[in-house]
Amino acid sequence: MRLRIATDDYDRIQALKSGKVAVEGCALDYLTLEPGETFTRLFRHHEFDVSEMSFSTYMLALSQGGFPYRAIPVFLSRVFPHGSIYVRAGSGIREPGDLKGRKVGVPSYHFTRGLVVRGMLRDEYGVKPSDIRWRVGGVDKPEDYSYVARPSPPGVEVDFIAPGRHLTLELAEGNIDAIVSYRDPQMLLDGDPAIVRLFEDFRALEQDWYRRTRVFPAMHLVGIREDVLAKRPGLALDACRAFEAAKRACLPRLFDLDSLKVTLPWLVAEARATVALMGPDFWPYGIEKNRRMIETQARWSFEQGLSSKIFSPTELFAPGSLDWNP
Repeated sequence: MRLRIATDDYDRIQALKSGKVAVEGCALDYLTLEPGETFTRLFRHHEFDVSEMSFSTYMLALSQGGFPYRAIPVFLSRVFPHGSIYVRAGSGIREPGDLKGRKVGVPSYHFTRGLVVRGMLRDEYGVKPSDIRWRVGGVDKPEDYSYVARPSPPGVEVDFIAPGRHLTLELAEGNIDAIVSYRDPQMLLDGDPAIVRLFEDFRALEQDWYRRTRVFPAMHLVGIREDVLAKRPGLALDACRAFEAAKRACLPRLFDLDSLKVTLPWLVAEARATVALMGPDFWPYGIEKNRRMIETQARWSFEQGLSSKIFSPTELFAPGSLDWNP
């Protein structure tokens, strides 16, 4: 069976992309695409057989009905939330409570980083989504994030910035007070003193949050189109096994001090520190190892007015993957 598959170029998919690891009984046409392009083509045109998907947008699409993909519990992208909040220097925002009543820019209201940041702010600091005035636009340039219908969460102010504008420009000119983004804004990367992180020591806060909650948020998972699953019912499980094998093939390279495989001087020390905190399977796949994370993010989606219900794992994931426990 020939499958058209699209993901970003992660280390954890290289063995699958190269053919070192195979999906049993399948030949792959592998497309390496940035997530933004993948999601636009996936959610608008449903053009891939197997694809990386935004977790939050997937739950929103299921709520709206008619979405022809079902996820498998393979989480290709994961990020903790505290380091993703950026504020305008001099805005008076020094702690999470100071965000109440402020205008905060996001590239889309439904994107997963925003879901997780809002969930963390509410659970940890009592800052509700309705406490903030949300402004939608591209982070460093004008962009189109309209591949899913604009959400209207009850009691939450969500407006788009003017056409031709972007969030860092809005922040620099004082039209918004903060940004929640999927990557560092270019202003921060350039060392512009006009923008700072809300949580300067975000790494320590994220590690403490993980110790207490055991939640390692998933940004992206893998989806398989339902007509493809119908043709080959065992595909969900076969795909899970292949992605797990590809991930396991890459992990030893993080600990190879003889020849560093990533351009990072203390790569091995960082990998060992991560194992000490999170255990040897620190990037787990499967439902059981991720149940708390899945249930937490499903709850946040409902609480934030995105999903119409709190989805259970049985509703989110393909039947052939439900009992898979790597």
